[in-house]
Amino acid sequence: MKITLLAVCAALALCSASFAAEGREAADDCRAQGEAARIVPEKLTLTQEWDKTFPKSDKVDHRKVTFVNRFGITLAADLYTPKGMTGRLPALAVAGAFGAVKEQISGRYAQIMAERGFAALAFDPSFTGESGGNARFVASPDINTEDFSAAVDFLSVQDFVDPEKIGIIGICGWAGLALNAAAIDTRIKATVTTTMYDMSRVTANGYFDYEKDEKTLRAERMAARKALNAQRTADAKAGEYKRGGGVPDELPADAPWFVKDYFDYYKTKRGYHPRSLNSNLGWNVTSALSFINTPQHCYAGEIENAVLIIHGEKAHSRYFSEDAFKKLKGDNKQLMIVPGATHTDLYDNLEKIPFDAIEEFFKNNLK
Repeated sequence: MKITLLAVCAALALCSASFAAEGREAADDCRAQGEAARIVPEKLTLTQEWDKTFPKSDKVDHRKVTFVNRFGITLAADLYTPKGMTGRLPALAVAGAFGAVKEQISGRYAQIMAERGFAALAFDPSFTGESGGNARFVASPDINTEDFSAAVDFLSVQDFVDPEKIGIIGICGWAGLALNAAAIDTRIKATVTTTMYDMSRVTANGYFDYEKDEKTLRAERMAARKALNAQRTADAKAGEYKRGGGVPDELPADAPWFVKDYFDYYKTKRGYHPRSLNSNLGWNVTSALSFINTPQHCYAGEIENAVLIIHGEKAHSRYFSEDAFKKLKGDNKQLMIVPGATHTDLYDNLEKIPFDAIEEFFKNNLK
């Protein structure tokens, strides 16, 4: 028997109706006992001094805020708004790079977009930076996609934000997750991704998977599964999670050039931050398991709102953006390749990051 999605939805509706009378009495009991579900934030201790890797702008106001995602994790964020703002503004939620914190790349983007007239929220993902969640240093394609939607929740209820004019910016691994969020959250009216990584794809297939045959990919994935599950056992015995290590403190002579680029950002005054995973001990090793098993962008072709995908011409990661763009449909999708730019140029190189184009894109699509 063929079962359509519509039939499943109808069956669920009938089930809901049949339970309604029975559930009403229980619900009344819960209300009587004051047990209604509530969003209760964790208590976080946030730094108040300016500890960013970029200078503070005198054109914007800045304050720390917190909000809660639907998994009950409290996220910490820096909110940047134009000085002297009036009325309701278009707003942006910004995150990335993967393993970075809001004091690094996303904060720089957010502050610059605030200078250009947007309310901009740079947030630490769940389990990282100043945000809540235990265990620490965990990445999850589901939870981290939700983090974007939780940021949209927060922006939507601010009296200085127009809830119909909210967009997102994702950088590096958070660019892939931003596109994932755009596929599920229709409140996101416009999405910009820069220097994208698809963390599910690279974790499952390694770099440059298009150069490998299917037999090789399957063998590599199985070897990774075995190693990661052996690490789960070791973690259970040790009572703590092994960290994978961030960017190495010393580079081997034969390190790939893009690893040297990461070193130049995360391990120098240019971008080092004490809370950054990439600058320090990295993610929990076993975080990789969920990315292997959870592909991103399955429904990217169904995104109806506008998307601008930006990547550097010389970036080793360029194929992630080009392949993601191929999945998008409609005439409101754009791919911009920045001449001469590497992956990390789009972290903080103000001569390479096309902020004029980003501003124009959001102003054209958040109206």
